Amino acid sequence: MTLEEIDKEYVLNTYARNYVNFKKGVNATLYDENEKDYIDFTSGIGVVSVGHGNEQVADAICKQAKNITHISNLYAIEPQAKLGQLLTKLSGYDVATFFANSGAEANEGAIKIARKYGETKFDNKRYKVITLEHSFHGRTITTVKATGQKDMHKDDFAPYPDGFSFDKKINDIYESIDDETVAVMIELVQGEGGVQPFEKSEVQKLAKFLKENDILLIVDEVQTGCFRTGEFLASNLYEIKPDIITMAKGLGGGVPIGAVLTTHKDILKAGDHGSTFGGNFLCTVAALEVCNILEKYKNNGALDEAIIYFETKLEEFYSNNKNIFTQSVGLGLMRGLRVNDADTLATIIKKAFENGVLVLKAGKNTLRFLPPLTISKKEIDEGFKRLGKTVEKI
Repeated sequence: MTLEEIDKEYVLNTYARNYVNFKKGVNATLYDENEKDYIDFTSGIGVVSVGHGNEQVADAICKQAKNITHISNLYAIEPQAKLGQLLTKLSGYDVATFFANSGAEANEGAIKIARKYGETKFDNKRYKVITLEHSFHGRTITTVKATGQKDMHKDDFAPYPDGFSFDKKINDIYESIDDETVAVMIELVQGEGGVQPFEKSEVQKLAKFLKENDILLIVDEVQTGCFRTGEFLASNLYEIKPDIITMAKGLGGGVPIGAVLTTHKDILKAGDHGSTFGGNFLCTVAALEVCNILEKYKNNGALDEAIIYFETKLEEFYSNNKNIFTQSVGLGLMRGLRVNDADTLATIIKKAFENGVLVLKAGKNTLRFLPPLTISKKEIDEGFKRLGKTVEKI
């Protein structure tokens, strides 16, 4: 049986796959079983932050795997504690961290913290969470409901938990708040919603208002976190201090990990929340290595240089193809190009794959770029050269 036949027979059909068999990766370049190379402008949807086959991360994982991979959270886990310490340092916030396995789990944890805050802080129970239209917060029943996209609230999976609503704009949130509202959850750059950054002044105004009214601000940094926008957190870039921050994706460099950082360090007690695999030896060792690599990469100027070079090449590509693209959006190495229509976008993604460059869709009409943060100038040049060939005949 071929890989495609095996996959279709034995794996649930929840993804529209390309049936390529990748065998090897080096930084931002992937190789299939026929040795064809592909420039990866996706990094596994923002996950492989330090590139494919990173030797430092691989060595750290291998060394740990030869000793202990998992013992459960009934015992202290040294790399977990050290990772929590490092996240506090890198974030610049006075926080403690709960470790999970994914972004959706991290957002579930954030919602539970908010709900307990709403139960214990006020005379009346507060439990409602407000999000924004076009947001994406996960695929569990609760985080699907928190996601501000009506087409994701399918009757197939109903009924959903109550207490969630979404507004079109940040400025609409103020009027939606009532005496049962406990938190507002936003992405500072909406990833799945079209790589759309919010205005800094609007976010700062909202953060100040929520703080003054004892309403929690949850910032979903599952995609923006771990230097994706140029700073460790997009929250740092926006110069705000959220009550809760969620992370995942790029934090583990490919190893599943999620994290909930909160300034409310004493809100949860033993037994309130947990995870069998969350924060085990393997994933926290990997994340420690990733964070250390990227901290040095940021401090020596290499990250900023990569961001500037990628942005320059992206803008050149955009300027040369304004018959296809209508707008360039995004921050750092989280970028997008608005496309005239959905059919053209689908054609670009398909043809780009055939030409050996991987790109993503975001929202209904955005071509999304999430390359490894360590992508080289040579890989950037080659990727845009291939994209140029892709759009020549469109």
